[in-house]
Amino acid sequence: MRVKRYVVNALPEAVSIIRSELGKDAVILNTKEIKVGGFMGMFCKKKMEVIAAIETNKAQAPVQQSPKSTPKVNAAIEQILKGAQRNATAVMEPPPGAQAETRDERADREQFIIDEIRDLRQLMVKLSKQDSDRAAMSDQLLELKAHLEEQELDSQWLDRLLQSIVDKQFEDQTEYTKEQVWEHAAAQLEEWLHPFADQEISREARVIHFVGPTGVGKTTTIAKLAAEQTIKQGRKVGFITSDTYRIAAVDQLRTYANILNVPLEVVFSQMDLPKAFKQLAERDLIYMDTAGRNFRSELHVSEVNSLLQSSEPSETVLVLSMTGKTKDMAAVADHFSKYGVRKVLFTKLDETAVYGAIFNLIMNFELYPTYMASGQTVPDDINRFQVRSYIQHLLGSGSR
Repeated sequence: MRVKRYVVNALPEAVSIIRSELGKDAVILNTKEIKVGGFMGMFCKKKMEVIAAIETNKAQAPVQQSPKSTPKVNAAIEQILKGAQRNATAVMEPPPGAQAETRDERADREQFIIDEIRDLRQLMVKLSKQDSDRAAMSDQLLELKAHLEEQELDSQWLDRLLQSIVDKQFEDQTEYTKEQVWEHAAAQLEEWLHPFADQEISREARVIHFVGPTGVGKTTTIAKLAAEQTIKQGRKVGFITSDTYRIAAVDQLRTYANILNVPLEVVFSQMDLPKAFKQLAERDLIYMDTAGRNFRSELHVSEVNSLLQSSEPSETVLVLSMTGKTKDMAAVADHFSKYGVRKVLFTKLDETAVYGAIFNLIMNFELYPTYMASGQTVPDDINRFQVRSYIQHLLGSGSR
């Protein structure tokens, strides 16, 4: 066994030196704080003594840079090492005149260094894995990866998708063409979405509540669906709105109600609901428009949820606009899912070219997509959610 002693300012510095001199199989046997220099016990500096060793038969030359590594990754690791060294040095060397540290304080500092080294090791492994993954992927896979990153597909699903294609290529012992890569991606996405396909707003529900943030197009969507039910299905529809926060909201729905010859009731609180339902007792179907609020706040979600209580068979549909930020839509979906909302309707598809959020929301929150809407034309510009049609939007021209 080869044993070597190092005196350094901080543990991260020793780790770097040991790895370079003894190799990756070296182990640290002991560490302790020592004092060096000074005069007659004064003006000495605190250092770290590190004892490291390696089995003789495992001794090796300093670790060389992997041929797969990239300057970007190496620079990032070097920067992290320097940062860790500065932080640890600051911890181990208190300013002149500071009081002697207690045993607990020393333990806390040692734990700080250990945690920092652990985090550094994890990050280095992650960077190395990402680098090797890039080297292992074909140009076709890299192109698909770049495309779906632009589509804002969650990394967890993107990684699984790419791995499934890599595994399939290994099984077939061939490298796929771009067309084959896109075909496999489409097939895998369709398989994942299959349990959530062919969903619609319940035909058994008499009252349909529409909830969602401000500006997602709830009112226009209600008008589109109402026109379909009255004109195409011949059903008697009624409107209820509680969106009294926006001045023009009631007027907008009233305009649609007049065009479609549909009665409209306005409610200001839960107390007004019984009267509204009584006025619409002869209606086959009631669409209720709720106020758009900051639904990233769970308090506002609970306020709206209090208006959704009904003795009638009912269902609630979350309306989300594709022009919203993915993180904001996820926060809204998370809050409403806690109240059992599982149906979702996506609007404004014509105002974006990024569709990954739909997949993320469906898979991460187990939401059932009902319709996809685009444009302002009533009763057109709304269609049932179709998995294959959606995947074509997501994959773009590569899926054709």
